[in-house]
Amino acid sequence: MRSIQSLLPGLDRQALEHAARTTLAATVSLAIAQLLQLPEPHWAAISTIVVTQSTLGAALTVSGQRFAGTVIGALAAGLLATYLGTGMLCFVVGLFLLGLICPLLHLDRPAYRFAGITLAIVVLVSRDGAVWMTALHRFLVVSLGIAVGLAMTAVWPQERASTSKAA
Repeated sequence: MRSIQSLLPGLDRQALEHAARTTLAATVSLAIAQLLQLPEPHWAAISTIVVTQSTLGAALTVSGQRFAGTVIGALAAGLLATYLGTGMLCFVVGLFLLGLICPLLHLDRPAYRFAGITLAIVVLVSRDGAVWMTALHRFLVVSLGIAVGLAMTAVWPQERASTSKAA
């Protein structure tokens, strides 16, 4: 019987395990978001995929940046849209201000990217309902995705490359 590695060079046990872990975590976060009837539950799954890393330390780092950026982006979107309305002007002013606020808060560039993504989603995608509700929903689904991704990384840690090569 031939091994998977001989049939598909480059596919080892570690790659298979990472794919299974990521898929399970993203599916769980999507299912929870759908069960809670959160709008746009796909963002929970996307956030889980972003934070599901090979080590808990790496996942914590990206999760902290994503969480901080999402909070700041949602707050900025809600505040600015209240005064400027949604659309291009709100986006341009908000993105520039976020680029100044994040360094002042000692947040790294990934937090600025995530803040900008949240701002864009909240103020540029047309929806029915209040902007503050859209911002809150964005925060909730992203936070759910982060929590599931971190939980999966803690409960099912991935082997280090050197360990799996020795086996």
